[in-house]
Amino acid sequence: MFIKKRLVLLLASIPMFGVVAAFGLAPDTVTEDIAQETWSQALTLPAPALTDSGSFDFWREERIGSGETLSHLLQRLGVAQEEISAVLTASRETKALGHLTVGRTVLARVTSTGRLISLQYLPTEDRLITLQRVNNSFRMQESAIKPTIQQVTRGGAIDGSLFGATDAANVPDSVASQLAEIFSSDIDFHRDLRKGDRFSVIYESYTYQGSTIKTGRLLAAEFINGGQSYRAFYFRDPKGRDGYYTTSGQNMRRAFLKSPMPFTRISSGFSNARYHPVLNEWRAHRGIDYAAPTGTPIRAVADAVVSFSGRQGGYGNLVVLNHQGPYSTAYGHLSRFAKGVKRGSRVSQGQVIGYVGSTGLATGPHLHYEFRVNGEQKNPLALKLPNAYPLAAQYRNLFVNTIQPLAARLDMSRNSRTAFLD
Repeated sequence: MFIKKRLVLLLASIPMFGVVAAFGLAPDTVTEDIAQETWSQALTLPAPALTDSGSFDFWREERIGSGETLSHLLQRLGVAQEEISAVLTASRETKALGHLTVGRTVLARVTSTGRLISLQYLPTEDRLITLQRVNNSFRMQESAIKPTIQQVTRGGAIDGSLFGATDAANVPDSVASQLAEIFSSDIDFHRDLRKGDRFSVIYESYTYQGSTIKTGRLLAAEFINGGQSYRAFYFRDPKGRDGYYTTSGQNMRRAFLKSPMPFTRISSGFSNARYHPVLNEWRAHRGIDYAAPTGTPIRAVADAVVSFSGRQGGYGNLVVLNHQGPYSTAYGHLSRFAKGVKRGSRVSQGQVIGYVGSTGLATGPHLHYEFRVNGEQKNPLALKLPNAYPLAAQYRNLFVNTIQPLAARLDMSRNSRTAFLD
């Protein structure tokens, strides 16, 4: 009986030991290094079959660079060298292909072997040039087009400069310049800008066959500077008078711009006592100096008549403008005058009247700017200057209805950096 029990136990334990053996190694097992050998054999592979017979093609788009010729552009588009001469011959039918516009794009349909099928180029917003292959030559066609106008909304935050922030938000430079110009009477972009300030813009974009061919007008904008919100909306009344207005209908255009240059820094402010770096003495500084490189454009701060344009003592090259009422402004140390700026000529607000220089008593290039009231120099940063005329009362309801959808889009983009189209 005892022997039977041991036999049963032994047979029952076999499956258990079998499982252990599958995962372990018996302690008494003797192992030896297994010899390894590396060998190689050369294999003869069949030559690759050329499947590119030019039967398939693709579209390529390239942006025209500064000083780029059509020949160089075709090379970048992947057109074979033997094709380029035929294209250049056909392109002689129009001057537009001989003088390419920097920044515009060219769209080409090219085969994988470099054979050009067609080429499209928009030299202007309403004109299309097409080169189409006909057998082994090219036929050129020039036609009028009608681009699609879309509204683009973008927004971003200031980390350093305005243009750095707009570049990061993919806002075109022309729109960024309009933004700075519109708010220039409320915000001094070289003194008032703060890290974390936010902006939103809505502008027109002209497209044709999915490609942007022109950036249009800024339609609406918001700039939050130091926690204070400024908004502007473009409006054109039935009589053709247009401008930018606040939500309440106040004209954004001031009688005087806050600065003769939107993107410079003040190197010396208005003061009753300043040590003159050239004369080496203390004397009053009855103006504001703006540091900028030689040749930087200087603009008139308001509509005016030129009362003086020439050389005058320590001012060097000087322009003096007479504005409405008792106001006049002076611009000194200019390197040169803008064309047509001479005594008796009229200039409009924002018009370039001269360029930064270091003529007269100046240690380096800068603009010496004076604001005068009845001939006496005043600090323009401390004066409350008059506004332009407000929106006409009879167009008030039309204005409100026009800006309502734009204001809603600004509300949507205030806390978002996402761009969207109309």
